[in-house]
Amino acid sequence: MIVLVLVRTEHRIRRHSNFFSTHEFMENFVRIIGGGLAGTEAAWQLARRGVAVELFEMRPVRRTEAHATDQLAEVVCSNSLRSDSLSAPAGLLKAEMRQLDSLIIRIAEAHRVPAGSALAVDRDSFARGVTEAIQALPNVEVIRHEVESIPDDGIVILASGPLTSPALSDALTAKLGEEHLYFYDAISPIVSAESIDMSVAYRAARYGKGGDDYINLPLTREQYYRFIDALVAAERVATHCFERFVPFEGCMPIEELADRGKETLAFGPMRAVGLIDPRTDRRPYAVVQLRQENRQQTLYNLVGFQTKMTYGEQRKVFALIPGLANAEFVRLGSLHRNTFINAPQHLLPTLQWRQRETLFFAGQMTGVEGYIESAATGLLAGINAANLIFDIAPVVPPPTTALGALLRYISDPERKRFQPMNVNFGLIPPLSVRLRGKAKKEMLSRRALADMAAWLGELDGGASGVDGSDLANAEKLDCLIHGETVIEVQPFRNEGKAVVP
Repeated sequence: MIVLVLVRTEHRIRRHSNFFSTHEFMENFVRIIGGGLAGTEAAWQLARRGVAVELFEMRPVRRTEAHATDQLAEVVCSNSLRSDSLSAPAGLLKAEMRQLDSLIIRIAEAHRVPAGSALAVDRDSFARGVTEAIQALPNVEVIRHEVESIPDDGIVILASGPLTSPALSDALTAKLGEEHLYFYDAISPIVSAESIDMSVAYRAARYGKGGDDYINLPLTREQYYRFIDALVAAERVATHCFERFVPFEGCMPIEELADRGKETLAFGPMRAVGLIDPRTDRRPYAVVQLRQENRQQTLYNLVGFQTKMTYGEQRKVFALIPGLANAEFVRLGSLHRNTFINAPQHLLPTLQWRQRETLFFAGQMTGVEGYIESAATGLLAGINAANLIFDIAPVVPPPTTALGALLRYISDPERKRFQPMNVNFGLIPPLSVRLRGKAKKEMLSRRALADMAAWLGELDGGASGVDGSDLANAEKLDCLIHGETVIEVQPFRNEGKAVVP
């Protein structure tokens, strides 16, 4: 039997009709609003430090426009967490999150599907894995209830995500004193594997990286222009009159890209560079890539084909792609609202609200864009909420790290025109030596990981900070993933050590 040692703190809760505890009964516990990637990561970071957690998730009591299940950490856009390579900023951020013992990265690796050099997941088993891991934590209580207002006392992490409910959104607007900014995430369609005409398609990954993980649908020049003409002319879903359409560049609907010019897609998501057709030994004029959606290889999504076309138009336009003439669309593309705050004016780099140190924000609401970015902010919010409980100063990773650079970007009060941002090397301070291309990126990554390791060592003096519970938690999670053993939880008294990563 594996014994899990956890720091246990006082957690006395008295229930009221509003589902919140009164201030006098709130010693040493944290309330998290939102059970997405950020909220679950924050809960994990708090629990492994011995802090009791109430995790509020409104689904299935209240549904959203985009979610399909009531599982925690459901991913609704792509199933890819992007590149795992250290020459890519997303790969660096994931490596840093591994250093910080990220639950989301662990579960993702346990439920990954082939995707070349990227980390992609079977979305259903991934969400189940996160849900089971969180529900198994003895000091985390998952409460299925819609939170309509932000608690005025205690430590709170607001991680309600891009689809924050109208009531909570109104409460947030009132608290911040300004209107939210809005943009839309567009979801790519998914087709059944058996409906793809493989006599037209060929398997390959760009430049041969990852073997033959992707299905590629080649287009001639004539086929490409015919597709573009139909795409631009297609009917689109109208935006509500009370919301302005401000799409994030990295999730731009494909028809919006096509509006910019006929060749835009040929140099964007349909670029054929590095995708030689083995049957002709030539590069097609354009290519549509399909990425495996689940482990069973029965579903594939159209990479980069986010759309706000009507359902009828999607079926008509996408049928013009060679290999998809008779495709079965198990999910058509759609749009959902994404809500984020003006983070530079409201957040410290520690993710605390500038007007209240006990209120943290995490996830896409902070203005980060992407799954791993959202989870990473939840990770730091969880760490800093725990530090607040144990009377330790909140922390921020060095600016030379991907996470540290991203946090400084979203919290820079001098930033006047704020838009959501993925992690990227442009946010990280330059090297002291002049390098180019891949060598420069890899050197930035090596420096970042070294600086992160040194920072962690300085924080806890080389010790774990939780007297060995890191190892126990790692073993526990491995057991959860593989469905093994029963965990016995023993109390442990905090002796004044810094509770740090």
